[in-house]
Amino acid sequence: MKNLIAFIAKYNHWFVFIILEAISAVLLFQYNSYQGSVWFSSANVVAGKVYEWNSEIESFFSLTKVNEELTQRNIYLEHQVSQLSNRITKLTDDSSFLHSNQLQMLSSYKLIPAKVVTNETNKRDNLITIDKGEADGIKKDMGVVSGTGVVGIVYMTSPHYSIVIPVLSSHSNISCTIEKRGYFGYLHWNGGPISLAYVDDIPRHAKFRRGDNIVTSGYSSIFPEGIMVGKVGYVFNSADGLSYRVQVHLSTDFGRLRDVCVIADESMKERLQIMRAAQDSIQATR
Repeated sequence: MKNLIAFIAKYNHWFVFIILEAISAVLLFQYNSYQGSVWFSSANVVAGKVYEWNSEIESFFSLTKVNEELTQRNIYLEHQVSQLSNRITKLTDDSSFLHSNQLQMLSSYKLIPAKVVTNETNKRDNLITIDKGEADGIKKDMGVVSGTGVVGIVYMTSPHYSIVIPVLSSHSNISCTIEKRGYFGYLHWNGGPISLAYVDDIPRHAKFRRGDNIVTSGYSSIFPEGIMVGKVGYVFNSADGLSYRVQVHLSTDFGRLRDVCVIADESMKERLQIMRAAQDSIQATR
């Protein structure tokens, strides 16, 4: 203890210097907007790199499980394609019909692969950071998906990173439909288990059952039709008793989310622009 006191007494001027420097830095960056913005931008870049390195290490140790999921998913998709090909061939007697329509459909979609850098799941308004940004062609309001289903919507971008509002956020509002039933509503999550969300405003006359698939409706300008969201769980009455509230078992495992794709679709971009123009026009006339 005496040695510690002696050490502090001997170098007390250095400690005073460091404390004054720290106070000066705080005052400089807190009360000067330009210096504060430079510090904020630099800190974000450094933090992003650290999170990226941490995510890469975690991804390396989880590659076995990820590869198993990808293999299972590929087998499932190959089976689905095979079934669809056989059905279309029987109906049209022309197998080239499938290939031409697939190429036509996929030509309007560009998928930008990205890695999840940070992934919050313990808040009411969670956020996800991915390692691709404006330099890679990503823009605000683009849809984000994984190999198993919907993830969220791009909210903010920088040159090399993007922030995504996932399904696990109270601000998420994705138009969905019950596959093969034709009824649609809006997907919401207001806390609770990260594997469960809810679709509101399903009509009372709707006919469906547990286990039915919930997919994107295609009515929005963000997600194309038919992307997997989850499966129907329990069904509840809405607060006003005029519609159903459907529990959804989400197909995306947000607890182990690592790889995603951002949907960059020019036709959706055009739809979004004309929708915003219409909204601005209506507000201007009020």
